[in-house]
Amino acid sequence: MEKVPRFMYFGCLVTSMILNLVFLMNLYGGGQWKVISWSRQAAEYAEAVEAIPCSGHGRAYLDGLVVDGEQPVCECNSCYGGSHCSDFLPDCVADADSGDPIFLEPFWMQHAANSALLVAGWHRMSYRFSDQSYISQVLEMHIRKLHAKVGNAVTDGRFIVFGAGSIQLLNAAVFALSQNSSVSPAKVIASAPYYAVYKAQTELFNSVNYKFAGDTSLWQNNTSDNTTKFIEFVTSPNNPDGKLNKAVLHIENAKTIYDHAYYWPHFTAIPAPADEDLMLFTISKSTGHAGSRFGWAIIKDEAVYQRMQSYVGYNTMGVSRDTQLRALKLLSVVLEGEGREIFEFAYNTMRQRWERLSNILSMSKRFSLQKIAPQFCSFFQKVRGPSPAYAWLKCEKEEDKDCYSVLIAANINGRAGSVFGAEDQYVRLSLIKSQDAFEILLDKITNLVAKEEGTKSM
Repeated sequence: MEKVPRFMYFGCLVTSMILNLVFLMNLYGGGQWKVISWSRQAAEYAEAVEAIPCSGHGRAYLDGLVVDGEQPVCECNSCYGGSHCSDFLPDCVADADSGDPIFLEPFWMQHAANSALLVAGWHRMSYRFSDQSYISQVLEMHIRKLHAKVGNAVTDGRFIVFGAGSIQLLNAAVFALSQNSSVSPAKVIASAPYYAVYKAQTELFNSVNYKFAGDTSLWQNNTSDNTTKFIEFVTSPNNPDGKLNKAVLHIENAKTIYDHAYYWPHFTAIPAPADEDLMLFTISKSTGHAGSRFGWAIIKDEAVYQRMQSYVGYNTMGVSRDTQLRALKLLSVVLEGEGREIFEFAYNTMRQRWERLSNILSMSKRFSLQKIAPQFCSFFQKVRGPSPAYAWLKCEKEEDKDCYSVLIAANINGRAGSVFGAEDQYVRLSLIKSQDAFEILLDKITNLVAKEEGTKSM
């Protein structure tokens, strides 16, 4: 091959530099450089909103309410008010009801630069990706890599379906598994205490193919009828009590949906990769971005995969392309450094919260918490203590049958046990909200325990 003369090489290099300079000089006019970059303008506005002072007890958002056509106003945490969220409201109710995973907000604030996303107005305007699917292949690869790093699920040889959070995938899975039921509708069941959406969503859709049939224990000894199909929801770790549940029905005509929303190292030890036929995960509880509404199912059987894919396609034509882009960006950050940073931060936060709450309630004779034994975690490579997302609080006194009302009287709002198909002696308290919310909950619990007669001493 003939060697290119050095003067020609440098000539090409200079030409390239000149062309680049000419391109940049298109910004030049009137004797000054004009900054007309759309990305810079968008970034400057986003940073201006982020910098709005909210006293550390609230946040301003790009899509927040705007007063007098100026910047968005602060949206305050529970028990805080005022234009800059600086006013503490001491008589407010401690809100421990919802599962908003705001405890991870500090991590993402520390990673503002590498987790930020700037989306052009013309980004992914089509219904589909270039391969005519509704699924980003790059995002799917990131999900498989994430599970391999964390060691919480087997994905090799499996199919993956995206959904608008795992909520959409719950019914997609029931729909897929209930097809070809024999004479009667499939019975959808779950072991109490169970996640309330299983019942609520099944009843909402009111399908002729499946019906909610209550607690799994009702059907353990009543499965001789082979014409009835059972679909058992297994939540592991369980919402509300954090237990690593297993399927109860082991019969030919029973199918199982494993809801692994909380099967991440910050909520539970990971003893081994989950290897079930149908498993559901969500970004809500892995990265904390519940508002992005993104979840995925990992499926063994191709026919079940195709039916779930059809359900999501007809229901929403797949997950928003913008959501998939954000999920891709977030998981890219999670995967940096083998995922250690986010999961260590999250685990330490949840462990400390559990220990602080447990220490206070250990002095009580009126209230108790669920017991979770230490267990070896393959991700952290050590035996680790509990760090559940929720406290499953029990009122121990006979007269406190309505535990929810007992807590409400003390300005603590949880979620009643009956919502989970359990007794009303139980209340679920969320531990995954903001640090403000947790500190207020802890303060109210401390005051409640201190008022007990004969409280245990430290």
